[in-house]
Amino acid sequence: MLYPLYVHHDPGSSYGGTFPDFPGCFTGADEIAELPRMAQEAVEVHFAGESTDIPAASDIDSWQDHPDYQGGFWLLVEIDLERVNARPMRLNVSLPANLVQQIDRYTEARHMTRSGFLADAARAAMAR
Repeated sequence: MLYPLYVHHDPGSSYGGTFPDFPGCFTGADEIAELPRMAQEAVEVHFAGESTDIPAASDIDSWQDHPDYQGGFWLLVEIDLERVNARPMRLNVSLPANLVQQIDRYTEARHMTRSGFLADAARAAMAR
């Protein structure tokens, strides 16, 4: 989903970004090309473990006259909401015992959790 990011930059300093839709969520980067990646990371950290719903993106036009967003410029940044882990959910899944053992050996060797591995596998399967 495309979210407006207000960017401010003073010569000789990094680019700073603020999300009007996510109060308190800020990001920064030395190069403007890094802002989209850093914005994604900032949103993921901002909502990590929260139980609140992630708001829909607003229209930049609704912020144009706001005094907090003057003197900079706007970017629309793609935020992958699938990567924003707003709140863990416990669920009960039945798998063959030998498969669970294989998963546990695999994850232990890679310092992963079983839940993390299953979430990564689900994302990879859905991306295909």
